[in-house]
Amino acid sequence: MSRETLNPSNIILPGSLLGVMGGGQLGRMFALEAIRQGYMVAVFDPDPNSPAGQIAHQHLCAPYTDPEALDEFGDACAAVTTEFENVPAESLRRLATLTRVAPGADALEVAQDRRVEKTFFSKAGIDTVRWQAIENEADVAAAVAEVGEQSIIKTATLGYDGKGQRVCSGADEVRTAFLELGAVPCVLEQRVDLAAEISVVAARNDNGEIACYPPGENVHRNGILHSTVVPAQATTARLEEAQDCAVRLLEALNYVGVLALEFFIAKDGQMLANEMAPRPHNSGHYTQDACASSQFDQQVRALCNMPLGDPRVQGAAGMLNLLGDAWAEGDPDWPAVLAQAESTLHLYGKAEARDGRKMGHINVVSQDQAGVRACLAEVSKAMKITP
Repeated sequence: MSRETLNPSNIILPGSLLGVMGGGQLGRMFALEAIRQGYMVAVFDPDPNSPAGQIAHQHLCAPYTDPEALDEFGDACAAVTTEFENVPAESLRRLATLTRVAPGADALEVAQDRRVEKTFFSKAGIDTVRWQAIENEADVAAAVAEVGEQSIIKTATLGYDGKGQRVCSGADEVRTAFLELGAVPCVLEQRVDLAAEISVVAARNDNGEIACYPPGENVHRNGILHSTVVPAQATTARLEEAQDCAVRLLEALNYVGVLALEFFIAKDGQMLANEMAPRPHNSGHYTQDACASSQFDQQVRALCNMPLGDPRVQGAAGMLNLLGDAWAEGDPDWPAVLAQAESTLHLYGKAEARDGRKMGHINVVSQDQAGVRACLAEVSKAMKITP
């Protein structure tokens, strides 16, 4: 869409106070980008030591449902965004009566419940794996009959990074897993033989302008993203289809902000949507160093109703997640890590390294995929991470 269609009266200019619900590393990177562009940043997070709160101009420490704190935040901020999907939707609706909120509560509600999310995907013409809801133990047999013996059971809400899910074979294992997960509402998904996992990060502003980054190829370990390489090794048709799906989803949600859509590519050639993240995404971190406009720049632009930036990648790129496991024997050998000239280190300001905790990431930019993979291997060796 032409940038001339932007309504100047709706643009939020540098110098304004932007709010972010959530104080994790995604909020920190949003804040760093907003500050770079001349905005001030307020963080709403109950943790007084949150990574985003460390660098914000203001940090409001309160529960996400505190009505007085929400009103104070909404009155102070020119606009508010989110850095994780489990902010209570009603809290966003309260904020929306006081200030601009993007993305809105309706979009987050879709992402907060796997049953709603998968149903929404289907309505938007986006294929998913076979799935069935399990509301109680009596639903197990019918769900397995529909989905198949080889399956994954996931809690309908609150699961992330491999939490709240179990791999199952047969009805007995599904029943046991359902009870171990607390007998809360779940979805049972077909387990498919994977050729690859890819994701698309895209942004949309109020005027319907959309910017899609090229799909990245992801490797997960224990349910946590390990690395991403761009461009993904898939056919041009598949990559274009993934971007088309992201565009359809953004438009169906009337979404404003940055969103990621993850896909499975099955060995039989099917491309199936896994889940969406209504926020910047781990697999889009490479954009900080490989693109003129990063995913966090796009988040600021969309929130402030500015024109979106250029999503093209300069060459090839990759990202390696740094988990707390890499600190098991003390601080990593940073000189060896930084000796890799094509890599850039990003740390999140977390004082305590724990197994599985995201402590930072390393981005790699090179001329081609071979260069990216070679540099990622060297960085992994320096960090004592199995490539």
